[in-house]
Amino acid sequence: MPKVAKDLTALEVRRLKQEGLHFVGGVPGLALRIKGPSKSWILRVAVGGKRREIGLGGLTSSNGLAEARRKAMEEREKIQQGIDPVQARRSARAALKAARFGGLTFKQAALEFIEANRAAWSSDKHAGQWFATLDTYAFPSIGSMAVADINTAHVLQVLTEGDLWSQKPETASRLRQRIEKVLAAADVRAGRERLNPARWEVIGKSLPSKSKIAKVQHHAALPWAEMASFMTALRKQAGVGALALEYAVLTAARSGEVRGATWSEIDLKRNVWSISAERMKARRAHRVALSPQALNVLERARAMAGSKSLEPSELIFPGVGRRELSDMTMAAVLRRMRIDATAHGFRATFRSWAGQATHYAREVIEDALAHQIGNASERAYARGDLLEKRVPLMCDWGSWCDGETADSRLVRAQ
Repeated sequence: MPKVAKDLTALEVRRLKQEGLHFVGGVPGLALRIKGPSKSWILRVAVGGKRREIGLGGLTSSNGLAEARRKAMEEREKIQQGIDPVQARRSARAALKAARFGGLTFKQAALEFIEANRAAWSSDKHAGQWFATLDTYAFPSIGSMAVADINTAHVLQVLTEGDLWSQKPETASRLRQRIEKVLAAADVRAGRERLNPARWEVIGKSLPSKSKIAKVQHHAALPWAEMASFMTALRKQAGVGALALEYAVLTAARSGEVRGATWSEIDLKRNVWSISAERMKARRAHRVALSPQALNVLERARAMAGSKSLEPSELIFPGVGRRELSDMTMAAVLRRMRIDATAHGFRATFRSWAGQATHYAREVIEDALAHQIGNASERAYARGDLLEKRVPLMCDWGSWCDGETADSRLVRAQ
């Protein structure tokens, strides 16, 4: 039973100053809660054997003692009728929220999701890829549908249209994941609780897994035995794209890391290129040991920039208008040379050479590629990046690319 309190007057209520809960009488369980400068009405009740605290608003001139008692009496009447006032309020808020977002179309939800996550993604290119995938495959079928009306059958229709799942499993798998995230975000906003119709646990009952139909396609790579002749030919190519490609090969770095490289990242005293976590695929800062050959590329890049003074923030390999090179620039160089390889494939060339032609430890090689190895526990204890051990590795790689094979660390050089 609620505590039976003395019936206070409005004047006595206004004089209450001490922090805490003050029962004011008139209606069982009605109290004034004082916390700092805040004063609010609370009704303590028991519903189905569970204690509830129902807020009745703040103490104001229009919500004084008499009004609080009237509201409290109404809530108690609801309980006597078998209604849980707290649950009723939640249901009303959920219904209002659902009505507000109930008409949201999938396309509207997708555009809002992309905009909300743009800042967290690595680049505007990623946001563009999100939009392009949904615009090409999802919007034509479900773009104008209300999110609440989309079910598993609709998602399956999108994924199987034109044999997409069987012909382009990688694209279809990525599409499903993006549809799932858009639907999940929209459902949360609308306060809608349901099993996501795009979840793999649901979709997978009607489609074969990607691993059973997708053929793994690796980036085309040049055999490491052919690197010397390739580098000789590459150095005859004109343009900043060829220079950027040579730097990427010598540093075993990804194309995007090279294209976004600035002079401020280069430490010529220690011959180190430091790349921030924001620019790395794994979101982990990475240092690259620069070989004499890589340093020579930087010298030529500086000379190509002309006599003007270079700002630290300026790109090392600028494109038109001193903007970042297109991701197709290096590919264009390889096409001109009629080389059946990709810029990214040279990382595989480096990995094959290091594993087959040298005695360097696997962790040293993987660190040079900015790969994480081992399980989470092993990585927690491996705090260093083995930079000192990577210096001779990168120097040997530079020498190998120059056609020099006399280094004693190369045990199967040809």
